[in-house]
Amino acid sequence: MNKKFGDLIRQARKDKGYSQRQLARHIGLDFTYLSKLENDRADYAPKEDVIRAIARNLSLDQEELIFLAGRIPQQEEEVLRQNYKDMPLLFRRMRENPDFARRVIEEASQE
Repeated sequence: MNKKFGDLIRQARKDKGYSQRQLARHIGLDFTYLSKLENDRADYAPKEDVIRAIARNLSLDQEELIFLAGRIPQQEEEVLRQNYKDMPLLFRRMRENPDFARRVIEEASQE
């Protein structure tokens, strides 16, 4: 089952015993925006620093949460820029061929 950003942070928040207002106060967000994030109804993905703050406060993996939110960590953006011509082909092959995607991920995991 694919995780959703909002479901993951909602469950982690509840597991920690925080209300939306408490967590929002800890990370400096408006609680209504946090509610939109949890319900996947925000107009835009949160900025990386907000995602990292949420992850820290909820003991979640920061990198995983960034990707799950539909963002790319800033440190990875340079790799994309350096290889921008090859990225469309790579992503298209991964999308069209799940076996290829699994092999790429397995190979990367072995490092």
